[in-house]
Amino acid sequence: MRYTGPKVRLSRRAGVPLTRKAVRYFEQRPYPPGEHGRKTNRRQTGDYGLRLMEKQKLRWYYDVSERQMRRYWDLALRSTGRSGAELVVLLETRLASLVLRSGLAPSIYAARQYVAHGHITVDGRKVDIPSYLVKPGQVIAVREKSRRMQPFVAASEGTYADERIAPYLDVDHAELRFTLFSRPLREQIVVPVDEQMVVEFYSR
Repeated sequence: MRYTGPKVRLSRRAGVPLTRKAVRYFEQRPYPPGEHGRKTNRRQTGDYGLRLMEKQKLRWYYDVSERQMRRYWDLALRSTGRSGAELVVLLETRLASLVLRSGLAPSIYAARQYVAHGHITVDGRKVDIPSYLVKPGQVIAVREKSRRMQPFVAASEGTYADERIAPYLDVDHAELRFTLFSRPLREQIVVPVDEQMVVEFYSR
């Protein structure tokens, strides 16, 4: 199942801010949530716990369920590249992930909602599946009738955009449109996870 509780708690459990909103809260409380959070020593975690946490961080960062993670892991194993890198690339090329990365949404949760509610098109056709895997050359845009909604007006002004656009995206915020012009390379994807530990977790 996907986590649906308070999102900042996930960042505090993971030990790193997983969303923009979490940065400020994490700076104030950089320890795990709960009554004994201040007394928790993450450095005493065993090897299994460390690998599990890296896997969980990757899940939480992209807001996917364990079942989905297993499916992506199976796809990564069947690829010709390094399994860990392929896993991250697959997660990054999900439609919801790219809507976030392009600056059309403030968080992965909002991006998922925009897609599920039918506000996003791929090559001119509505796609309401957040896990849809985008291929290089495909054009993603906000539907015409959704463009006057406040979140998309803000997105058109670059409110949610990162300082640097991902090098595999061609983004036009004013037109609420972007293109995935190449398959991402692992070194181009900014995600606070050591994927080798995720590989070790699933390979145990």
